[in-house]
Amino acid sequence: MFDRHFAVWPQGVPRHLTLPETSLYENLAISARRFPHKAAILYYGTPLTYAALQRDVGRLAGYLEKACGVKKADRVLLYMQNSPQFVIAYYAIQRLTAVVVPVNPMSRTEELRHIASDTGASTIVCGQEIFEFAKPLLDSGLLQHAIIAAYGDYVREQTDLALPDVVAAPRIAVSAAGAVAWMDALAAGLEAGPHRATPDDWCVLPYSSGTTGAPKGCLHSIRSVTATLFAYVAWKPGSPEAVHLVTLPLFHVTGMQNSMNTPIFAGATMVMMTRWDRRTAAELIRRHRVTQWRSITTMAIDFLSDPEVASFDLSSLTGIGGGGAAMPGPVAAKLKELTGLDYIEGYGLSETIAATHINPHERPKPQCLGIPIFDVDSRVINPDTMEELGPNETGEIVVSGPQIFLGYWNRPEETAAVFFERDGKRFFRTGDLGYYDEEGYFFLVDRLKRMINASGFKVWPTEIEGMMYAHPGIREVCIIAAPDAHRGETVKAVIVPKDDATDLTPESIQAWCRERMAAYKVPRIITFADSLPKSGSGKILWRVLQDEERRKAAMPSAVA
Repeated sequence: MFDRHFAVWPQGVPRHLTLPETSLYENLAISARRFPHKAAILYYGTPLTYAALQRDVGRLAGYLEKACGVKKADRVLLYMQNSPQFVIAYYAIQRLTAVVVPVNPMSRTEELRHIASDTGASTIVCGQEIFEFAKPLLDSGLLQHAIIAAYGDYVREQTDLALPDVVAAPRIAVSAAGAVAWMDALAAGLEAGPHRATPDDWCVLPYSSGTTGAPKGCLHSIRSVTATLFAYVAWKPGSPEAVHLVTLPLFHVTGMQNSMNTPIFAGATMVMMTRWDRRTAAELIRRHRVTQWRSITTMAIDFLSDPEVASFDLSSLTGIGGGGAAMPGPVAAKLKELTGLDYIEGYGLSETIAATHINPHERPKPQCLGIPIFDVDSRVINPDTMEELGPNETGEIVVSGPQIFLGYWNRPEETAAVFFERDGKRFFRTGDLGYYDEEGYFFLVDRLKRMINASGFKVWPTEIEGMMYAHPGIREVCIIAAPDAHRGETVKAVIVPKDDATDLTPESIQAWCRERMAAYKVPRIITFADSLPKSGSGKILWRVLQDEERRKAAMPSAVA
């Protein structure tokens, strides 16, 4: 058992958790009984109480069961942006002990087709603005039922907040065969049968980002989902009076667990945004006295880029943090200057339904994954020999714990390939390269498959990106490999400059880098872009840029 981190374990926090055996739906039902008139969600100024949330969950569950035929263990696609309807649909599916399949709302028809075919789902709940991409699957018979939501139906009070277009849009009439409008589904007045669930029942099937091949479904039980949501509650105990700003996408496991399931478990309030907008986020923090905000690097950078951000009262915040990508030191320093708070980083994957590592709030380290949390045994191994490595030796991070998924959906061989047994435990191979220090804090080096080999030197893009964010003129940067006739591969930087950085040149950036990093790490090729491709969760899609670079390299030279 890895235990060197116990010396820095948070004071007053137990090392072992006895997990509740309530289902996710029961968590909601309990909070609704405790706080029926309290706002579970504040949506652009309109409250939805816990009693109203549970009522609509029951109505939608009744429609899913009686009209769509959804039963225990059936998979249901949930394809929409952050909204009260996302939360209601998620918990309605849990009410039936069925399986939520959260789908990135940026997905299009063929991506939906893959997930629908892979899961065998017959029902989809989706936002009206993206129904056009699901409709071909209804027309072909791959899907049988669709429930179509207009986000604006839950903005019932006048607001001076800037509404995203998809929220301000009026409800569109639903006419496709097999499809029904959300409000009509609720108005049908159908009731679901009794809720019966055990901790080992299937619960959620998020799809990995597809680092190799097509995305794979990561099957989780109620027990594994409970492990991380309860860990969040116990790591830094809060109260039902907490107010969470929900900006992370709820289809993604960190947003799902930290910004939705955890507040509902605790009976706290979610202040929800459908689309990220830095000015609206600052105003919501001020207006609703937000205490907790989980974000990602790209949101934090944009938030700090607002020249007016310091004029907003952010003093209610008691916790900020996130994961997904290392928070560059200069950005974390600016956040602390603005809020007085350390940005608490953590680490997890779809396969672990969020965190396996979190930084102690009393002793966080910058650009650090944190320490293994409750009942997690994490180690670093040589990915080729499987030998365990010691402090400050880079290898593959592996984890064993209660939040580890059951396996990849319908992929027994790929499941077997990522698990191994040691010391009587089942360890998951994350595919991430990292190391731990003498105190047991873990650090990410990079993805196993992202390394750049420049003349035999190993170059880790994440490390270079972290250093380059200190440049005063760089807003965002992505490091990729470019083919090089002499070095094999060389380092290329794709940069989004800050608005006021009008005099940036490749030469000036290279000169800046040479003063701060080894020569073989300095980008030999530098290009500028207006934006970088991002996933629905806001992560920079380095693989898109990498694949584009390799395609260009494979093209035959033009003949004059």
